[in-house]
Amino acid sequence: MERRRPAKAAELRQREVCNLIHRFTQQLDAHVRGVADAMGLTPTQVVALRELSERMTARGLAARMVCEPSNATFVLDRLEKQGLIERRPHPTDRRAKHIALTAKGRRYRERILTRLDEHSPLAPLTEPQQQQLCELLGTLVERQDD
Repeated sequence: MERRRPAKAAELRQREVCNLIHRFTQQLDAHVRGVADAMGLTPTQVVALRELSERMTARGLAARMVCEPSNATFVLDRLEKQGLIERRPHPTDRRAKHIALTAKGRRYRERILTRLDEHSPLAPLTEPQQQQLCELLGTLVERQDD
């Protein structure tokens, strides 16, 4: 008969942290899906419009969305067909295009930001707590990127 070793406190804490982060990520995903459904968009389109706070390239958007540039291009193609973005020549790189929101895209983005704020999974936290969470998660992510 195999004997199990007792779990150490650090092991239990790590498992609890992983479980909580996973559950919170599911809540965030569900929230974005709800906004997407209400707006007639896909969740990925909602994320793209959320991240388009300024003109940028598809590669820059992909970095913000944490996806491959080809995925961002696919999403941008759909947003362009819906009249929400337009591609403009990049001022210094002939190979790249700047992505810019159209007037309709700016209106959609404002509605998305408002809806994402409503009933946000982050709402129970105060601003300082949200900042602290951001710093802690940033520390973990930066450590893994090294």
